Amino acid sequence: MRRITKDTTIGDALKIEPSIIPILMGAGMHCIGCPSSIGETIEEAAEVHGIDCDDLMEEITTYLASLG
Repeated sequence: MRRITKDTTIGDALKIEPSIIPILMGAGMHCIGCPSSIGETIEEAAEVHGIDCDDLMEEITTYLASLG
């Protein structure tokens, strides 16, 4: 399985693991399905939404690790 990093686009991240949607939504990224967010990296989207990318990536990484 491919890793999700801050350089992964939202679209690719959702293809890799769609169950991260609640994490992104909980962080304030409510436009998951909009065309521009699909091409943005997680880091770019976090910046646009005023979210700390490192904190978001820590939450995503912790969640993915819990999946096994």
